[in-house]
Amino acid sequence: MSEAAIREELSLLAKSLFKRGYSVGTAGNISVRLPDGYLMTPTNSCLGRLDPARISKLGADWSHLSGDRPSKEVFLHRAVLTARPEAGAVVHLHSTYATAISCLAPEGGDAEIPPLTPYFVMRIGRRLPCVPYYRPGDAAMEPAVHEAAKGAKALLLANHGPVVSGATLAEAVHASEELEEAARLALLLRDVPGVRRLTPAQVDDLLATFG
Repeated sequence: MSEAAIREELSLLAKSLFKRGYSVGTAGNISVRLPDGYLMTPTNSCLGRLDPARISKLGADWSHLSGDRPSKEVFLHRAVLTARPEAGAVVHLHSTYATAISCLAPEGGDAEIPPLTPYFVMRIGRRLPCVPYYRPGDAAMEPAVHEAAKGAKALLLANHGPVVSGATLAEAVHASEELEEAARLALLLRDVPGVRRLTPAQVDDLLATFG
């Protein structure tokens, strides 16, 4: 896919996420790995109103090459993409239910989203770590995010929101959507007796097949 086509895809998928309430105002940012660098949504931009031509272009060394100034959370995307060389894109949102889980999860531990559906396991995996709280835009979180991303496709920033990677931009977006739905189910069924979870054997089978 050409860079121009990726810019168009990024704008369309970002608009879809915004229209469905996965981000509000200028919240959230997205990056895509290119053969010669990265594309990233600009700082203070609205995911619902991106201009493909003005999306930030960064070099392989993460320096700003063209387009509008990139998101102030460049370090967040760098942390994940350097930790996961197989990842081609990162989506960071402030989606309601996943953010709610980030307010409940133990900092430095794993979030309590049980394996209720196979799709959560297939797209997110076995673990959803929660990185301790840092002020938004604080580059000091980069080492913690990098370490968490080494063993997980997705993670939560405590009291902030989800960060999800995927082999492609479409995969990262789909996984972000699945994480939000899994978080909603987890909260709906919280403390409900008799909830049936996938068994460890079923989880292992899904990861062996789709992981």
